[in-house]
Amino acid sequence: MITAIINARVFDGERALRETTVVVDGTRIVAVGGEPPAEAEILDARGGTLLPGLFDAHVHTSEESLALALRFGVTTELEMQGMNTKNNRAHITENDSVADVRSAGFGITPPGGHPSELIPEGFRPAGRSEPGPDGKQAPRAAPLMPFSTTPAEAVGFNPQLVAAGSDYIKFMVDDGSVEGHPGLPMLDQATLTAGVAEAHRHGMLTIAHTLTIDATRMAVEAGIDGFAHLFMDQPHTDEIIDLIVTSGAFVVPCVVLNASMMGITGSALAEDPRVRSRLDEAWTDTLHSSYNHYPQAKLQDVLASVKALHDAGVDLIVGTDAALPLPFLGGVAHGASVHHELQYLVRAGLTPIQALRAATLTPARRFGLEDRGRIGEGLRADLLLVDGDPTTTISDTLNLREVWRRGTRTALAAG
Repeated sequence: MITAIINARVFDGERALRETTVVVDGTRIVAVGGEPPAEAEILDARGGTLLPGLFDAHVHTSEESLALALRFGVTTELEMQGMNTKNNRAHITENDSVADVRSAGFGITPPGGHPSELIPEGFRPAGRSEPGPDGKQAPRAAPLMPFSTTPAEAVGFNPQLVAAGSDYIKFMVDDGSVEGHPGLPMLDQATLTAGVAEAHRHGMLTIAHTLTIDATRMAVEAGIDGFAHLFMDQPHTDEIIDLIVTSGAFVVPCVVLNASMMGITGSALAEDPRVRSRLDEAWTDTLHSSYNHYPQAKLQDVLASVKALHDAGVDLIVGTDAALPLPFLGGVAHGASVHHELQYLVRAGLTPIQALRAATLTPARRFGLEDRGRIGEGLRADLLLVDGDPTTTISDTLNLREVWRRGTRTALAAG
């Protein structure tokens, strides 16, 4: 079926266009501008803005969470630790009722290292399953757990992660100090450097979990390609900004996560009617909670670091670290917190258009997903229509009118 979206403001992932018509045929965008085809179904978007589907570049997700993300216009989630690797997501790739996903699998970390400290003693998550060949639910295979304490171990796990379907390789560089567990086992420099080099030999993108300036410096020295977090233990220095700039690495600041670590909840977001109507009780309760492991940090320092990185030309990418609907993982929720993160980026000093690029064009480019993140001929019809103009008022991204994943409209109501 051909659909012509007319009379829209169009943000194409990089800039606002003069063209006001976008034509979708099946799963692809076939025209931007011009007259709608005679046979097209017309959707009048007057008063609204059409954007590329949004990315969340830091999640830990499930099929249920991917469905929630899509209700908020997030059409692609990038998992930074979890089960949704190439070998496990065939049932997701063709399912247009959920967001698409890419995954690191499990990150390289020492035994007992991060993120083990985040799970309360005695906590056991509910079992997960996936459809088997006969359509019935079947248990998932146990994930590859790449516990490494030596360079040889980190090197050895890389080809195993590639074979297991990881889309990129994640390294945990965390001594537990920010999470309230100082002295946690942590990758040393030699192990990290060897692991990153081996990942690069396999042509893999490398991502580091770092929450401190010292860990960030280690990852830069190792040659990391991107950061899944922004340091929060102290204000930025010219030295650390220059190191990141020179490295060419991107940064997913996850300001919403850093705020939660400081004890700042997502309560205001949860009570926004545009959000509340799409969340169940468990996710609402999660947003009303927070991690609250590092209350001594200052949100203004994090925002100033975001601005310094942006001003220096570092690629910033929107991510949230949304995981499970549990109070001890609080302050963030799939989909909803992407909009919160956009607001934080603007609060830090980015323009709304610069913030929107961080959720569309930039993650698509840096993660090699060139078929999305933009509105252009031949690209996936992953689209978001909102009332208002988020290129001038960023909170208008929550005025959701329509969401398409590969040209298929999704239901926006909870349930």
